[in-house]
Amino acid sequence: MTQQALPLPVAPRFGRTDFLVSASNSAALAQVEGWPEWPARALVLYGDPGSGKTHLAHLWCARAGAPLCDGRQLPPPEQVPATVAVDDADCAPERLLLHLYNHCLERGGSVLLTMPAPPVAVPLALADLASRLRALPAVGIAPPDDELLAAVLLKHFGDRGLGVKPEVVAYLVPRIERSMAAAAALAAALDRRALAAGKPVSLRLARAVLAELGGDV
Repeated sequence: MTQQALPLPVAPRFGRTDFLVSASNSAALAQVEGWPEWPARALVLYGDPGSGKTHLAHLWCARAGAPLCDGRQLPPPEQVPATVAVDDADCAPERLLLHLYNHCLERGGSVLLTMPAPPVAVPLALADLASRLRALPAVGIAPPDDELLAAVLLKHFGDRGLGVKPEVVAYLVPRIERSMAAAAALAAALDRRALAAGKPVSLRLARAVLAELGGDV
């Protein structure tokens, strides 16, 4: 009887050494590491899904001694300290987010908000919230360049215990969507296929998985 191999869960790591830096995200990292010497006491960090916003939010929280709240499950303002980060702030109930923002700044704290786009491009129904957020400094994370995409793929492969040759990574980089999310999805797919086949990730396997994901082979 053949026993199917099951992929082990891969826990994300949010340490400073795990954050890979390139021209696409260096400005955002500099802003995070510039706290508490911010020009304002709040900052909006924006970028595509999987771009590294949550990782940077974790780094800032470690630096500021602040909790990281999920915008979808935002607690009442009186239950959080004066300095706090809100991940996916665009998903938070607007009036609750406004109250939390005001509550923190009134107590002399700082607020970091992550969003998929700058506040001016995020539809906000509450005028008071829109005016406050759109007046804040905002820094974005651009799509990754080839160097960063290659490093991210190697990190995902390493996290999954996959030994992948440089020529395979060099083949994949110019053929996948320019996003961190695409790199993570590709690494997971290759891990599943390699585990099922009981073989290492070869160029042939990479081509097959890339074709399945709709990439350019």
